[in-house]
Amino acid sequence: MNTHTKVHGKHGDFAVEAKQLVKRFKSAKTFIEVLKHVDFDARHGDLTMVMGPSGSGKSTLIAALSGLLRPEEGRVDVLDVDDLWKLPPGKIDRFRLDHCGFIFQGFNLFPALTALQQVTTVLKYQGLSTGRARKRAIEALEEVGLGPRLHQRPSELSGGEKQRVAIARALAKDPKILFADEPTSALDGENGQVVIKLLRRAATEHGAAVICVTHDPRLEAWADRVIKLEDGTIIDDQRRTPDPNASLAQH
Repeated sequence: MNTHTKVHGKHGDFAVEAKQLVKRFKSAKTFIEVLKHVDFDARHGDLTMVMGPSGSGKSTLIAALSGLLRPEEGRVDVLDVDDLWKLPPGKIDRFRLDHCGFIFQGFNLFPALTALQQVTTVLKYQGLSTGRARKRAIEALEEVGLGPRLHQRPSELSGGEKQRVAIARALAKDPKILFADEPTSALDGENGQVVIKLLRRAATEHGAAVICVTHDPRLEAWADRVIKLEDGTIIDDQRRTPDPNASLAQH
């Protein structure tokens, strides 16, 4: 039985605990080790920033933690699951659907759906009735400041608004773990600041364990913890006090 990580943890309780993760990719006739015996944990209520240069293993790490990419070695204990990668694939998919939110730099929105439909579709997959899904979707879109844009399609939204739809879609599920992969890289400073503040709120107010991969050092100011990855190894891990008044916008 998993005694470390918890589903409904208080701030500071472990949500994810990974041990000795190894991931290799085949390249020509050799294998490249992208994660080299990495130990990692993330806690409820924390915004954990995973930083490092391109190719350092950041995205591979969150894919292994979230059940998207199987590591060759190591284990991932997450919420009430004792070793995620021992579950059959269907149960890993269900775990992701029920407990995890994802925000990517490319937004991953459906071109034909309105902002409201983008969010309700995911909630219906979770089993919510049409009425409940719609109510929760509207609340999530209003929380990210898109109340007036419910019926716009992606082609009618700015880049910052598209990213906020993606965040609303993730938050509407009330995820216990929120994974964000370079969520501000396609945005200007002003929109990037809106996005990082929403991630900060997901941790502080929703109690989610927010794991954000980025190579933008300006985002560090909002983090409870900054983990630096280089060449598949953690080279630095520091807790810090987030600055709620930090500014990302260009001056």
